[in-house]
Amino acid sequence: MAKLCIIFMLCSLVIFTAAVQPAAGLEKGPEAVEKWFKKLPQAKEKVTKLHFYFHDTITGKNSSSFTVAQSNITLTSPTFFGIVSVADDPLTIGPESDSKIVGRAQGVYLAASLEDIALTMTLNFVFTDGKYNGSTLSVLGHNPILHKYREMPIVGGSGVFRLARGIATAQTVWYNRISNNAVVEYTVMVLHY
Repeated sequence: MAKLCIIFMLCSLVIFTAAVQPAAGLEKGPEAVEKWFKKLPQAKEKVTKLHFYFHDTITGKNSSSFTVAQSNITLTSPTFFGIVSVADDPLTIGPESDSKIVGRAQGVYLAASLEDIALTMTLNFVFTDGKYNGSTLSVLGHNPILHKYREMPIVGGSGVFRLARGIATAQTVWYNRISNNAVVEYTVMVLHY
């Protein structure tokens, strides 16, 4: 039985390793990054447009966002000031919950305004499918969630998005006031090498 478990674990590791390929054949590791940087002066900057849907599920059997802290005034604050949540939200091609998953939004968001319902977002868009598989984009910004459109800066990335910078535009397409679950459409314009 022990041999069977070891064989199963090794087969699982091989399958997992094959599924998690480096972004577009991009080499990783300190030497590979140094080599990439040496070629940077000759590299041409590219613009990439991405479009996906962010599914923030706070309640239900498939919750992907959880409150981990709150201040002593959170429950009486009209802006939920001080609430801190950690998310691992799916990113999908379409707004439907069963749409194909292309990545995850992993990070922290918190209510940091005493005057407006707004979040400070610190997220990584971790791409797990297609030509961006294994690459990430980092978002750090102000998200006034009741506005129709919100812009947040892309402050970096990895894989094919090394040294990325750009703008993520968010628009809520569905929100449930009882569950607080939401689907948000993201259009991302990013400059990278």
